[in-house]
Amino acid sequence: MLVAPEKTHKNLHKLKFYAQHAAHRLIPGALLQRQRIAFLRSLSNFSEEEQQQIRYRVDYYNRLETMTGLPEQTLNLSNFKLEKSGTYYLDLTSILRYFPPHLYFCHRFGDVTTVPHVPTIVKSRPISDHNQNSVLLKLNQVRHYYIVKDPHDYNDKLDLVVWRGDCHQEHRRQFVQGFYDHPLCNVGDTHKNAAGQPWHRHFMSVREQLKYKFVLSIEGKDVATNLKWIMASNSLCFMRRPRFETWFMEGTLRPGYHYVQLKDDYSDLEDKVSYYRENPNEANIIIDNANRYVAQFMRSKRERLISLLVMQKYFEHTHQFFH
Repeated sequence: MLVAPEKTHKNLHKLKFYAQHAAHRLIPGALLQRQRIAFLRSLSNFSEEEQQQIRYRVDYYNRLETMTGLPEQTLNLSNFKLEKSGTYYLDLTSILRYFPPHLYFCHRFGDVTTVPHVPTIVKSRPISDHNQNSVLLKLNQVRHYYIVKDPHDYNDKLDLVVWRGDCHQEHRRQFVQGFYDHPLCNVGDTHKNAAGQPWHRHFMSVREQLKYKFVLSIEGKDVATNLKWIMASNSLCFMRRPRFETWFMEGTLRPGYHYVQLKDDYSDLEDKVSYYRENPNEANIIIDNANRYVAQFMRSKRERLISLLVMQKYFEHTHQFFH
């Protein structure tokens, strides 16, 4: 179970998420459409360098280059109803309501690991040169952008690797079963199905994990949920090269600069731990780079502008023109 302070912090995080969406839904759509124009004009208020960064991110999330039609029976905002994935729905409608309700779009909620046949709004996609139909938006934010302030200096942390999680995927099971008893690791499978196995471990809160210098990030079905809070902390992120990406642009992360890259079979884990134990200055440089990387996703107004530009490009490239 979560310890009381973290449980309270997480509940407040969720409460803020739902309160913001409730307030947003009270704003008339016609007013939001007018605000969209003001948002888009605000791009010129940024420095030339920031404008280039914004345009880069827009084109990264939305890689559509040719005009593409959408299939018949595609949804528009006027008939888009609440679905099972409520947090995805709230995040998507908070952007769609800035646009005319007659515009059509395709979406796919959940952990998306394949590229759709038509331009589709998704949370995640494979990292590849052929994922143009997967248009990324910042969906399920309440889960993926939960950040805990790290009170510990890197040099004061435990010299061990930590990881906790449910091992639904084979690659997670292989890692845990190979390292659960390693003297440099405190890792384990928290799923109830692993109870009684030597690699089963109790749940560990984010605050507890932040007491360790090295925090492992392992992708699940798609991306690793813990990657954002690790990179926002004073701990060093260890992971394999990512296979999937989201709004966080995991595909742009640079090994040795934003995180410590491990081999696919984790056979170099011990060597990497030993190296950064002996070179704390290099570890702190990577942590600083990671912190700066995360900071760009915490500027709410700029994030909203980028989201609007992503959707505008989506509508324009699906033969839907509007004013």
